[in-house]
Amino acid sequence: MNNNPLYEIFDNGGVRIALIGALAILALFLLAQTITIAANFGRPGVPATDTVTVQGSGQATLPPDVARISFTVENKAATVADAQAATTKQANAALDFVKGQGIDEKDVKTLSYNISPQYSYPNPCPVGGLCPDYTREPKIIGYQVSETIQVTMRDLAKVGTFLAGLGKREVQNVNGPVFALDDSTAGYDAARADAIDKAKVQAKLLARQLGVHLGKIVNFSESSGGYPYPMYSMGMGGGAESKAASTPNIPVGENTYNASVSITYEIR
Repeated sequence: MNNNPLYEIFDNGGVRIALIGALAILALFLLAQTITIAANFGRPGVPATDTVTVQGSGQATLPPDVARISFTVENKAATVADAQAATTKQANAALDFVKGQGIDEKDVKTLSYNISPQYSYPNPCPVGGLCPDYTREPKIIGYQVSETIQVTMRDLAKVGTFLAGLGKREVQNVNGPVFALDDSTAGYDAARADAIDKAKVQAKLLARQLGVHLGKIVNFSESSGGYPYPMYSMGMGGGAESKAASTPNIPVGENTYNASVSITYEIR
């Protein structure tokens, strides 16, 4: 029998398992540290100071693939119920027309539905006159109910016919068409790619003129050019002589997108 106290401790099965576990954890920690050091090998511990920054401005001109048109139906009546009934009847007729144009349900949505009282304001009390307070208070004389609907059209050749059809149904406050890309980021993505390409060309030219070599990119920033602006091209779906006089001719044109980038390179 061994009377060595250390032997008795390590001869204990529970202690042996705990020791093995601790050694395994230590080995995993050392392995992780080794991988981290290897991944960062050759990288400076401080930000690069020998750098050059170039800018690039890009542009992309793309034809729209959707047109968004909104319109409002509104009616007034002495009661809310009567105003709602009139507005619902007119809105349903307009929606039946929209459906008849082959527009998908997912491309039709209500933007707002409003009920507002209509007031009558009394004549102002003359200076020095005696006017009871109740005669100067505005009074509700009825209600106005309005519904605003937005339609996204994907067949741009039908926009003029669609607007003419809305006019025949006597809707109010027609806004649009707004010609755009269904993927709202596609135009800016293309403009950014153009800006990056131009910045890279500028960086290579500058490096050659300075007699330096470009290293890795250490900083990047970008800014979009705001809302796209249209570049109109006349003609859509044939000449005016092939359409009814009440059908407007709607140029579709193209939208131009802008982006600017700034790229900072390490130089050596």
